[in-house]
Amino acid sequence: MKRQSWWLWAVIAAGYAFLYIPIISVIVYSFSASRLATVWGGFSLRWYGELFGNQQILDALGRSLVISATAATAAVFLGTASGMALSRFGRFPGRGVLSLMNSAPMVMPDVMLGLSSLLLFVSLQQMTGWPQRGMTTIMLAHITLTTCYVTVVVRSRLTSLDRSLEEAAMDLGARPWRVFFLITLPLIAPALLAGWLLAFTLSLDDLVIASFTSGPGASTLPMLIYSKVKLGVTPEINALATLIISVVAVGVAVAGGVMHRLDARRNRG
Repeated sequence: MKRQSWWLWAVIAAGYAFLYIPIISVIVYSFSASRLATVWGGFSLRWYGELFGNQQILDALGRSLVISATAATAAVFLGTASGMALSRFGRFPGRGVLSLMNSAPMVMPDVMLGLSSLLLFVSLQQMTGWPQRGMTTIMLAHITLTTCYVTVVVRSRLTSLDRSLEEAAMDLGARPWRVFFLITLPLIAPALLAGWLLAFTLSLDDLVIASFTSGPGASTLPMLIYSKVKLGVTPEINALATLIISVVAVGVAVAGGVMHRLDARRNRG
């Protein structure tokens, strides 16, 4: 038994090392004074100063954050409506089509989704003059991608939700919209937060779809990093990655704490 336990812990340690040693190395080399991204040249904060002075990277980062936040927010609204329809409205005309449309982006390769989005936007632009390829088209494509993930999260939460509180509120005379905002919405709030974070991460991380749907002057951060990687990674990218890792770690910790408090409050209620 002890031998099996030792082997299990060794496998777990190896798995975590495989996942996190590359991340740790990026953080360590971000403080190197060397111009080479993988060579230690002594401790220095030089590349953080270079990063904040690189307007191209800062513009791409700001553009990506705006696109991701907008797409995630829109995906939460659409995904919540879709999840409610699929979990609460029974069998209605078009239910199968709606379910298929929500599943397709998750199983479709990003290349196909990006190409189909590009053809759609080009056709619309030729017919109506809108939309111009840029941030708007990236947002629309990312909303299409992320809404299905939010739908899955919200639908699973609604399916497992105890409906006795909603039924009691309606028995007492509350209208459906009032029941939704006062009962259902607070109960599914952790799922909405999880869906928003998932959608934000997927949008921020996307490279393929953004490459198809972007236009001149609308490069996102993954597109910029990919273009720089082809010429060799610079220490500025290490510094940027370190800042993003730090922000994500803090965000995950805060989101976990908020979700834990919401679940605890719901269980006490």
